[in-house]
Amino acid sequence: MRYCFSLLLILSLNAFSQSYRQLHDKAIVIDTHNDVLSTVSMKGMNIDNDLTGKTHSDRDRFRKGGIDIQVFSIFSDERFGKDTAFKYASLEIDSLNAIVARNKNKMMLVTTPAELQQAVASGKTGCMMGVEGGHMIEDRLPYLDAFYKRGVRYMTLTWNNSTSWATSAMDETTKADSLNKTHKGLTDFGRQVVKRMNELGMIVDISHVGEQTFWDAIQTTTKPVIASHSCVYALAPVFRNLKDDQIRAIGKNGGVIHLNFYSGFLDSTYNRRYTAFLQNHKNETDSLLQLKWPSYEIEDLFTKKYAGELNQLRPPLSLLLDHLDYIVKLIGVDHVGLGSDFDGISSAPQTLDDVTAYPLITKALLERGYSQKDITKILGGNFIRVFRANQATTTSKK
Repeated sequence: MRYCFSLLLILSLNAFSQSYRQLHDKAIVIDTHNDVLSTVSMKGMNIDNDLTGKTHSDRDRFRKGGIDIQVFSIFSDERFGKDTAFKYASLEIDSLNAIVARNKNKMMLVTTPAELQQAVASGKTGCMMGVEGGHMIEDRLPYLDAFYKRGVRYMTLTWNNSTSWATSAMDETTKADSLNKTHKGLTDFGRQVVKRMNELGMIVDISHVGEQTFWDAIQTTTKPVIASHSCVYALAPVFRNLKDDQIRAIGKNGGVIHLNFYSGFLDSTYNRRYTAFLQNHKNETDSLLQLKWPSYEIEDLFTKKYAGELNQLRPPLSLLLDHLDYIVKLIGVDHVGLGSDFDGISSAPQTLDDVTAYPLITKALLERGYSQKDITKILGGNFIRVFRANQATTTSKK
């Protein structure tokens, strides 16, 4: 009797394992934000190679994780500005084009919903692009047009740094007094940027933007927006996360919030515990800050150097699902997706070690009682809907 029960348990577990893998493989899986271009390719590493243990991502691991469409972030930080930001972004686009060109049997560029479906049907990894930070257009609408013509299909209005036409979440939080004396939110030119993105068919991304910029963008856009990599403020109150009224506004707009996997945006206790870790390494941290290292580069270094210590800080995978549940309960399952921020983050939940772990999310969704139909929406269907809704309505200006 005991043997029969054990056999039945094993068979049921095997059946469940097959069912979630089959569902994951059947669904169109889309990750709306990965930083491997700027953090790896632009530093001389080749994602054609197996980079396990060095990165979250590489060419073959995208396939192992069942990722059908990867949106690659085109990124430069606040150190890039006039005469440098657009040029560097263009080099990153060149890098992705080169990667795809030498992997024609495994990858293809995707710029339309039809090409997205073609990539899925051919079994190739579809490669899309999103510019992470409006400073890369250098206050020039022709640069926005140029990005679109080269295949960029969303732009994050700001990164942590504000532009002359839009204020960031970081600046609206830490520099509120000075912004009150200048401007907060979108300027008239900023509204022109949003309107031009609507005309082109480029999705407006509100991750990283300040609250006033968010509301100005929502009031200006005529198309659904996305948050390409953001989480819920009510569960983890950090400046980059979305408050309930913002979440409701995205639902009303028809947009989608793609959840960021960063531990500090998921776990309300993580930043306090990470600060304590930094205090234990204060001398080294201070030395790197004196050398003008950005905080995210220090965090990346420490992730590799003190992997054992930092692994203990990682929250459980269940917290990612808690954020997803929260959004679903507030505005419905049609408005949530996944935007990992892999290779742009130093810490993700336990078991989400790299892009190959994506099937574990499908497994967790099934365990939480989500239907197969709803899971296919979360994994990629919701983004496809927004992508289609943003298709160009006017002819691009020459």
